[in-house]
Amino acid sequence: MSRRLLNWVMIVLVCLPVCAGAQVYRDRVQAHWLADNNEFWYRVELADGAKEFVHVDAVKGEREPAFDHARLAEILSEQTGETIEADKLPFESLSYGDDGSIGLSGGEISWRLNPIDYSVTEVNDLEAGSTGLPFDRFPRPSLRTGESTTLILVNRLDRPVKIHWMDNGGIKMEYGTLEPGQRRKQHTYGGHVWMVTEADGQEILAVFEAEDKVGLAIIDGREPDRRGGRWGRRRGPGPRGPRGPQAENAPSPDGEWVAYVRDHNLCLRSAEPGVDRVLSKDGREEDTYHKDVYLDQAVGMNYTMPEAPATMPNVIWSPDSQYLIALKTPQVEHHTVYMVNSSPADQLQPKLESYPYLKPGDDLPIGVPHLFSVETGQEIPLEHPEWFANPWSIDSYEWLPDSSGFIFLFNQRGHQVMRVLDVNAVDGCMIKLVDEVCETFFDYSSKSYLNIMPESQELIWMSERSGWNHLYLVDLNSGQVKNPITQGEWVVRSVERVDQDKRQIWFRAVGVVPGQDPYWMHYGRVNFDGSGLTFLTRGAGNHSIDWSPDQRYLIDTYSTVNHPPKIVLRDADGREVCLLEEADASELLAQGRPLTEPFVAKGRDGVTDIYGVIHRPMEFDPNKSYPVIEAIYAGPHGAFTPKGFRESYRSDRLTDLGFIVVEIDGMGTNWRSKAFHDVCWKNIVDAGFPDRILWIKAAAQKYPYMDVTRVGIYGGSAGGQNALGALLTHGDFYKVGVADCGCHDNRMDKAWWNEQWMGYPIGPHYEAQSNVTLAPNLQGDLLLVGGELDRNVDPATTMQVANALIKADKDFDMLIVPGSGHGATSSPYGWRRLCDYFVEHLQP
Repeated sequence: MSRRLLNWVMIVLVCLPVCAGAQVYRDRVQAHWLADNNEFWYRVELADGAKEFVHVDAVKGEREPAFDHARLAEILSEQTGETIEADKLPFESLSYGDDGSIGLSGGEISWRLNPIDYSVTEVNDLEAGSTGLPFDRFPRPSLRTGESTTLILVNRLDRPVKIHWMDNGGIKMEYGTLEPGQRRKQHTYGGHVWMVTEADGQEILAVFEAEDKVGLAIIDGREPDRRGGRWGRRRGPGPRGPRGPQAENAPSPDGEWVAYVRDHNLCLRSAEPGVDRVLSKDGREEDTYHKDVYLDQAVGMNYTMPEAPATMPNVIWSPDSQYLIALKTPQVEHHTVYMVNSSPADQLQPKLESYPYLKPGDDLPIGVPHLFSVETGQEIPLEHPEWFANPWSIDSYEWLPDSSGFIFLFNQRGHQVMRVLDVNAVDGCMIKLVDEVCETFFDYSSKSYLNIMPESQELIWMSERSGWNHLYLVDLNSGQVKNPITQGEWVVRSVERVDQDKRQIWFRAVGVVPGQDPYWMHYGRVNFDGSGLTFLTRGAGNHSIDWSPDQRYLIDTYSTVNHPPKIVLRDADGREVCLLEEADASELLAQGRPLTEPFVAKGRDGVTDIYGVIHRPMEFDPNKSYPVIEAIYAGPHGAFTPKGFRESYRSDRLTDLGFIVVEIDGMGTNWRSKAFHDVCWKNIVDAGFPDRILWIKAAAQKYPYMDVTRVGIYGGSAGGQNALGALLTHGDFYKVGVADCGCHDNRMDKAWWNEQWMGYPIGPHYEAQSNVTLAPNLQGDLLLVGGELDRNVDPATTMQVANALIKADKDFDMLIVPGSGHGATSSPYGWRRLCDYFVEHLQP
């Protein structure tokens, strides 16, 4: 038997316990609140398909079984003539009637239970059970990677279905089959998209988008809710178009006028036949008032969008229909990435495929606002056009309710100037409500929030001006900051809810509890004036919450990587009402796999704590010596070390082959101080390696079984860039690397992501930090992996690195996966090759 085949046999054998499906139970609560919002029920999933139903009285703080399970099982056994076990009742959901009865539905038969005398009546009309997450049938890429979470897939059909994950290039990755009646817990991330098809993979049954909390994806043949238009409105973090109630519509709010484009100029047509006006005279083919869809297609989000008709304008009407903002858009060269699909499924001959793609430095077709009066038919020139010159984006247009003016957000290209500008509709005069200049960059894609409140003449603005991401209250008349809403050495992650009447804000934050992991999520509430700061989540761990419909109660679920979830019911002020569940991980622990361990060590400055985790092998022996592999993703837009409890990790396959795997968030990544994040500015090549190497060495000093003379590294996308960068810039420490679909040259990758961290205009640092430029520095063993049809990162990037390595006469291994999109090592074959490579080069 060849060593390569032997390695693969080892992978299969050591994975058997994991693949057998050991699970954690009592780890989630999906509350079904009753009409008065004082009570709710939920179902607990247990081992071997068992379940129990729980009723909670939030006012009394009481948790108890929803009914006597054993008594009900006995009654149903008598009625059906079948043996029904108390923990395997043949229904899935409850509904409470006004008469106190309980509907039992979600199985083949529905019943109604009288909880007083336990009389049970079979009902013909199947009562509505849990419908789970909303869904549609339109495949789309996974555009956001939020919190680590779980998607529970339930197949209620009478036939098997196939499960697919949609990568961020819109390519589907098969994740096996779900048999009739089967349910599966699937690890995922908030924002990731999962598609369910018929068993042949052709007809789409449902497309779900995971939320940051645990979600239920029910496949039962229902038609999707067409009212949920949020899917169509979702936009990526790149340059955006206008926002407002009429942003996509040419008719005026009063129905008297329709805006259209003729010969590239803006025109109006009255509801009265024959009345037309030409409002602009400066439109031309290269600078037009008609809508341009190229930008949305090209920012790297890879939507499939219909071409806008040449007569469709980009306008935002005032509420009173007396004014309109028209966006005049310069027409730029359309940049296209071409790929050869060598092995198409429907023909023998290859296919040429292409898609629009903006790269750093490319011209942008950003619409610039022009203001027109309907009454005069004339343009009202905007004062100070230099205030919104050289835009990356001009958006978030919002008219004041009385149509006296409008406000918009300007992000200058290079992301070092952000302004909120207020325009007087009568004369075009303009004032700066917010005018921020940053020496490095604004993290506009992750840390931006603008809430305009005309009623109180205020706005809420998010900023890192203090060195930490916080919220500020700004006066709409003067543009002066009235007060910081939040402050301190911690980070606001996002705004969850704003109540203008109560003048309160609910938000997510990290780093709020001294001594805790600064990445653990907590939830808080604060008054507009900064008073009354209250954190609603308690306990050591990473928190997620679900509110009751009336916002009087919340369900707080929290865990750490080495402590299973605990679930608590709290009131609106965060006080504990009752303990709902403590997760049961006994089945998982019985396998003998060591729990993931969080580890902290000092960074390059000797002061800053760097956080990471250590994954150890099954049947770990501290007397042995283990090679170390780092799974890396140093993308500056986030922090990627896991913080909550998981049943399994992708790295389990590597640990079971005799490796210790580590994950670390070094300097230059997100969700710490501004100074911590700024390390990446014009310096992506750094990737936090000085911190990572010190961290691994500190861990090895505590745990001598970690062999720092045998260190490997792997990653995909930005992590692929990092993995190769490790061998090019720190080849004395990292010995083996697998770089998958890396954005190896920041000049070749998508504009929105790279310009945010590397800056604009494109300077010599882009070339100096390219893996292509650094290729002659290669040390160690490299497996370079690419997807032939990658729509996220131009596949030519990987080939250019290979070309540079060949020119430098460097030995390396390469794998191009035909038909694969972004993340080629996600496939079984690609992952097997990755594991195989580390076994061959790091094992003694």
